[in-house]
Amino acid sequence: MPDTPADLPAAETALLRVRGRVQGVGYRPFVWQLARARGLTGWVKNDAEGVLILATGADLASFARALQTEAPPLAQVDRVEHTATDLRAGPAFDIVASGPAGARTQVTPDAATCPDCAAEIRGTGRRRGYAFTNCTNCGPRLTIVTGLPYDRARTSMAAIPMCPDCATEYADPGDRRFHAQPVACPACGPRLWLEADGTACPGDPIQAAAARLQAGEILAVKGLGGVHLACLARDAGAVARLRDRKRRPAKPLALMGTEAMIAAHARLDDAARALLRSPAAPIVLLPVAGTALPDAVAPGMAELGWMLPYTPLHHLLLEAVGAPLVMTSANVSGAPQVIGNAEAREKLAGIADAFLLHDREIARRLDDSVERMTPAGPMVLRRARGRVPGVLALPEGFADAPPILAYGGQMKGAICLARDGQAMLSHHLGDLDDPETRDAFLDAERDYCALFEVTPARLACDRHPDYAATRHAGARAAELGLPLIPVQHHHAHLAAVLGETGWARDAGPVTGIVLDGTGLGPDGTIWGGELLVGDYAGVTRAAHLAPAPLPGGDRAAREPWRNALVRLDALGLSEVADRLFPDSPRDALRAALAAGIGAPLSSSAGRLFDAAAALLGLCPMAQSYEGEAAMRLEALAQGARPRGYAMARAGAVLDPGPVLAAMVEDLAQGIDPGAVAAGFQAALAQGFAEAARGTVEAGAARAVALSGGCFQNPALLAATLDALAGLDVRYHTRVPANDGGLALGQVLVAAASV
Repeated sequence: MPDTPADLPAAETALLRVRGRVQGVGYRPFVWQLARARGLTGWVKNDAEGVLILATGADLASFARALQTEAPPLAQVDRVEHTATDLRAGPAFDIVASGPAGARTQVTPDAATCPDCAAEIRGTGRRRGYAFTNCTNCGPRLTIVTGLPYDRARTSMAAIPMCPDCATEYADPGDRRFHAQPVACPACGPRLWLEADGTACPGDPIQAAAARLQAGEILAVKGLGGVHLACLARDAGAVARLRDRKRRPAKPLALMGTEAMIAAHARLDDAARALLRSPAAPIVLLPVAGTALPDAVAPGMAELGWMLPYTPLHHLLLEAVGAPLVMTSANVSGAPQVIGNAEAREKLAGIADAFLLHDREIARRLDDSVERMTPAGPMVLRRARGRVPGVLALPEGFADAPPILAYGGQMKGAICLARDGQAMLSHHLGDLDDPETRDAFLDAERDYCALFEVTPARLACDRHPDYAATRHAGARAAELGLPLIPVQHHHAHLAAVLGETGWARDAGPVTGIVLDGTGLGPDGTIWGGELLVGDYAGVTRAAHLAPAPLPGGDRAAREPWRNALVRLDALGLSEVADRLFPDSPRDALRAALAAGIGAPLSSSAGRLFDAAAALLGLCPMAQSYEGEAAMRLEALAQGARPRGYAMARAGAVLDPGPVLAAMVEDLAQGIDPGAVAAGFQAALAQGFAEAARGTVEAGAARAVALSGGCFQNPALLAATLDALAGLDVRYHTRVPANDGGLALGQVLVAAASV
């Protein structure tokens, strides 16, 4: 077992191993400067396991501590180890060539433009106005990496030779661009241009692009991990044209602005500012405040998704426009984001009026990460640019788990690789209903396994036999001769939150509240409103929402009125359904239900949210995107005082019928719909929290874990946490509570199945 820095004597020659995210972040020049300042001799280099240091001199224990406590801003030092050595240091301290390739070290996520580079593009030097300025502390990483270790020859910058000035900076350990692999300047490239109708436009591309945006045009803007579609956020006509051309009628559009621009339209507190300013620079959902933007930016929402400019190109474009921009992924709804120049010209020809492009190849498609502030702190909703490939340490007891590859679910696809006690959860891939997304999913499997050199010993997937990910997992298992572990959907959700929060393998059972839209249960019905008791190795169902038919199967997930009708009919309130949904095919639906046709039973909390939203008149006939009804209900409830509703309980069944009946009565009496919506959420939280508390107090569980996409709702999360006060409660912060976290849970269940 390696020694820790505390075991080091005051003076000797030491071989120090630094593990963590320490490559591509300026760690070697940091070590070089630290060692020289302390009068040490020796060397530092990258290798397959991180950074290796040979050092001779006085007070090496202090030096080893500084390796962790004074690390560069993008570094993440997991540990510093000391081993005995017979090696001898030379007369100086040097940076030596990297060791062999390997993937036990961590690749750094792409990082937003640092303050030094932001100032440089506005200064008087040779990079003034240069859209690809970067240094060791910022710029592209995963989006340009083609292999490990992270050197320029293994990035998409390999085809762009450095000019003499850049080469001098690159080779100088005292320069902030020392071994910054994407280092560039106007003399050597990459190059930016604006084109329209297949022809390059004359003049400064940034100024020309800004003029077109100010005139109300829609631009395709190639950025870091893909192409965005941009227009003026304050121009209602431009936003409407973008929606029409992109075929995205209502789903909220992401926005980009300076901090001052954001503050003019949203409520910012210190925590939100810190999240926006972080190197990850995610989209952050912020409450609407101040001057209103056109409703078409995010119809029916009380929050808008904002991000700061995170590349020099974005900084320069925003400055030239002088107003906030819609900056949404460039794709036709449902398809993956466009990343290549030729692909942009082909697929966006009917959407964009002009194209702001560059010649640095994007090696890896990455959407923008999406996060929000909750009463319990920040929460990742979509894990992508800036957050991947962050590695998660597996909990205690999983260090000896074999290499595992898990394939996730059907919605919000993501894969997860695990080896050497660490899990690497991939970026958001999208919904696998789309053929192009399935292709991207297969690309990601090949890409991540090759890049991180993982040869799995077992595979894991969801139990649903019709998921594209499950079918592919079965084919791969047969092809490779590997064991395949199918994992029940909600067990995977529970395992994911336990793994993220470090729940040890032998720490005992927990009770899990898992609320989402759909997941195949062991009984063949569709689950989604579950109270489970167990751990990584297995769970039992302790309670659940009263099942209701899903009339029309998958159509029930798209048309909220269907869910409301079956719940109202069961309550003897058919006349209410007739009044609320007069233009729906109610008679045909009821006949199908009576015949037992196309109506599988479901305990889904997501479909219950849809039913409640339909009662409130929120997109009752059709949702234009997944989760629209629930998101509108959440927005309606914000700031309202909840009505005092309560679910009924009979044994293991939690019945929402009394809540829906009370909602109908209150709405008929003219009670504020916001209070009604808030009351629905509070009742759902209280009912499940009481059942969970009962399992803990009975000694059947030691803690409570919350997972599933419904817990992305901050009001539901806060109400549940309040009702569980005094208990050990685990919830998601870094891993999505939705299906984007399933693959991590599948890895852990598969590892515990030995």
